[in-house]
Amino acid sequence: MSSPIIFYDIPSTLSGNAWSPNTWKTRYALNIKGVPYKTEWVEYPDIEALAKKIGAPPTGTKGDGSPSFTLPIINDPNTGKVVSDSFLIAEYLDATYPGGNTLFPPGTKPLIAAFEAGLIGGIGSILPLQLAISCYILNPSSEKYFRVTREASFGKKIEEFSPAGAQRDADWAKGKEGLAAVDGWLSNNGGGKFVMGNTISYADGILGGWLTWIKLTNGEWKDFASWHGGRWGTYVTNLQPFAAVL
Repeated sequence: MSSPIIFYDIPSTLSGNAWSPNTWKTRYALNIKGVPYKTEWVEYPDIEALAKKIGAPPTGTKGDGSPSFTLPIINDPNTGKVVSDSFLIAEYLDATYPGGNTLFPPGTKPLIAAFEAGLIGGIGSILPLQLAISCYILNPSSEKYFRVTREASFGKKIEEFSPAGAQRDADWAKGKEGLAAVDGWLSNNGGGKFVMGNTISYADGILGGWLTWIKLTNGEWKDFASWHGGRWGTYVTNLQPFAAVL
């Protein structure tokens, strides 16, 4: 029997710990594939040291030109491979563990990548609010790191990302409008439960990751879930069999 893959995720104060949309994409991918894994929780300030220790590739570049390291990362003891970035991890899982569900049905990789870009564009107006909310569900060391780095990126305080009142209402309404396009795409999937009808794929890891982040952190989830005929609440419910936190 294969040894479980080590999956590195970011903890929180939530009961289930998992919260991040990007690591949720990998968690869904692992659960969809049915590959044994175990989670190791890593606070934000410790990610870079961990990545360097296990030989994880960087996922970007800092402002000073040095490499940056982010989660998710997986460490596969069965192959000795360490993989960073949720999309690359999904590709690796399909290539290395071809049994079970296929994350990328033939010819779908570019379409799934385009789907994610369109989804992020649709909900872009509510992402500042989501970042602000997420700051408050982190453990102290991660909360401090998250606040400092995000405030530096945005050039303002977390509390100013999407202040309550007219600005937040406008952001929320724009997000609903943006998701209407995604709702239209899914309306053409033949009435199935998932992005590709009744065929589950990595597209569901992507959509599920973003929606689960909102569900777990945002007190307005009930309103969000009701948008577009209740599509988003129903969709997340349909993904529950693949939402285990192991």
